[in-house]
Amino acid sequence: MNEEPNAGRAGADAPTTGRAGAEVLTMGRAGVDLYPLQTGVPLDEVETFGRYLGGSPTNVAVAAARLGRTAAVITRTGEDPFGAFVRRALRGYGVDDRHVAAVQGLPTPLTFCEIRPPEDFPLFFYRLPKAPDLEIRPDELDLDAIAGAPLFWATLTGLSQEPSRQAHFAAWRSRGRRPYTVLDLDYRPMFWADPRQAAEQARRAVGHATVVVGNVDEAEVATGVREPRRAGEALLAAGVELAIVKRGSAGVLAMTARECVEVPAVPVEVVNGLGAGDAFGGALCHGLLSGWPLERTVRFANAAGAIVAGRLACAPAMPTAGEIDALLTSRDAEEAAHA
Repeated sequence: MNEEPNAGRAGADAPTTGRAGAEVLTMGRAGVDLYPLQTGVPLDEVETFGRYLGGSPTNVAVAAARLGRTAAVITRTGEDPFGAFVRRALRGYGVDDRHVAAVQGLPTPLTFCEIRPPEDFPLFFYRLPKAPDLEIRPDELDLDAIAGAPLFWATLTGLSQEPSRQAHFAAWRSRGRRPYTVLDLDYRPMFWADPRQAAEQARRAVGHATVVVGNVDEAEVATGVREPRRAGEALLAAGVELAIVKRGSAGVLAMTARECVEVPAVPVEVVNGLGAGDAFGGALCHGLLSGWPLERTVRFANAAGAIVAGRLACAPAMPTAGEIDALLTSRDAEEAAHA
């Protein structure tokens, strides 16, 4: 089994980073991704796997850190070797792990996938009897850190069970809907006993967010509307300041009360599409905190996602700003040549 190549070099006893407060603070899932090193092979026939840091909000923090932002994650792991790996990997990527704790009696989650490019990447989550990241409790939160973070990122998955649900709403209340409070809709049907409950919690959560990000399916869960522009309008009507709907090969739609931007997809030879949304998220954080115009922010995030879709893993695949800028420059040159 191959271990994640670019993480964990700080060593098991490396200290937590000494940051006063992160620019990007995320909250929610963390675990270990075990991805096949054979492409197009059924999971029952795979012989070797790569071990990588996983969990969408955790990967978003890694992506933001790769772009030079100070980042931290609020999560829980098992009190086991995989939990130790998660913390070591976070430190290796420069992500503050001071808000990460172990939960006794619950194993660190594992996620397997099959690699079937260009669009089929079935996931198999091992989060039983319960994922530790759903054991985050309201009284454990550093509400001052949450309220003071320039950007706070959380996902719908964190609302699928208690006490994590209460903890998320406590975190949002502490912020009072200040910018940037980002909700990643991140809807995973297998985490919910009833899809109607997911829709109900999504609508509640939207009421606390200033930015909402999701694909077409996820936007429909939150709004009941599938058409991207109408879904974006519904999110804005609920008080969201920026609504982003990712449309796959049709590109990305981003809307505010004053502006509507549509950015086409970036062509890429897909290796594994699973980390693209997290790369998009980390790059979106960077653009928002940089104060960039909306179109530049979305183009940058879209290019980051395309780069990771062309790579195997998630966390170690997150691009640097230089890589993203190089891809955008190349795309601009190609478009100019065909104009």
